[in-house]
Amino acid sequence: MERVNQTSSVSEFILLGLSSQPEDQKPLFILFLTMYLVTITGNLLIILAIHSDPQLQTPMYFFLSFLSFTDICFTTTIVPRMLLSFLSEKTISYAGCLTQMYFIYALGNTDSYLLAVMALDRYVAICDPFHYVTTMNHHRCVLLVAFSCSLPHLHSLLHTLLLNRLTFCDNNVIHHFLCDLSPLMKLSCSSTFLNEIVIMSEGSVVLVTPFVCITFSYIRILITVLKIPSAAGKRKAFSTCGSHLTVVTLFYGSIFYVYLQPLSTYTARDHIATLVYTVLTSMLNPFIYSLRNKDLKQGLRKLMGRRKSQAAPS
Repeated sequence: MERVNQTSSVSEFILLGLSSQPEDQKPLFILFLTMYLVTITGNLLIILAIHSDPQLQTPMYFFLSFLSFTDICFTTTIVPRMLLSFLSEKTISYAGCLTQMYFIYALGNTDSYLLAVMALDRYVAICDPFHYVTTMNHHRCVLLVAFSCSLPHLHSLLHTLLLNRLTFCDNNVIHHFLCDLSPLMKLSCSSTFLNEIVIMSEGSVVLVTPFVCITFSYIRILITVLKIPSAAGKRKAFSTCGSHLTVVTLFYGSIFYVYLQPLSTYTARDHIATLVYTVLTSMLNPFIYSLRNKDLKQGLRKLMGRRKSQAAPS
């Protein structure tokens, strides 16, 4: 299926990438290949540590393992294509571009909803600890993950289908390193009014709702923690939330900067913010969660210890 949109004269797009200077391509290739390998390795270690340590079989780490898996898929949707463009292959087919965009929005929003679910988990653990085990039972955790994965895919499908109805004429140069809605809509020679209305209405609701849930959860957590009489109790409660808050700030700060603005104001300056939530956050997540979490650090040490003992000659 080479041409999905039969009314379009464009069968492929050209991704300009981060730089058009030939001397920048090799350093950028090495940088992003390193970041990609670090992302895959770090998130795989998190998943293996959680699933191999009985002490980490709790809802919080159950959600974290799915977040790490989503980060691997999310980064794989973006970085390998970037690496190809650094090696001079800057063209991408029409179908390939829409496919990449679909998975970017599906997986990016899955990340967003998983972060909201993790905030809800911390809210129940701190604000209602006596009912935590029954409230966050395994069946409910599975349902929350299933919802976090399915709704973003429906959201992404809607925007991909709306984009596919647009007509693309002669201009097929995308001033970006990935296939994103805003630069693609700028290339269209037909009206994007419906697309913009849906982005500002449905898109904003899907984007902002998990952030509102996170904000509500942490306001309630803050109120509860401030009522704890001992300083040690306050520190322990805040330490369980610090890593998550760091990731939320990085992720949502860059997303809101990119997407909560009119299409006409979208410029190349937004590439840096896009890199933060697509590549940098996925790479930093394993470090943020492991460095500030004693249980996870212990799980990683056990995992590495088992690997060393298996590799040692008998």
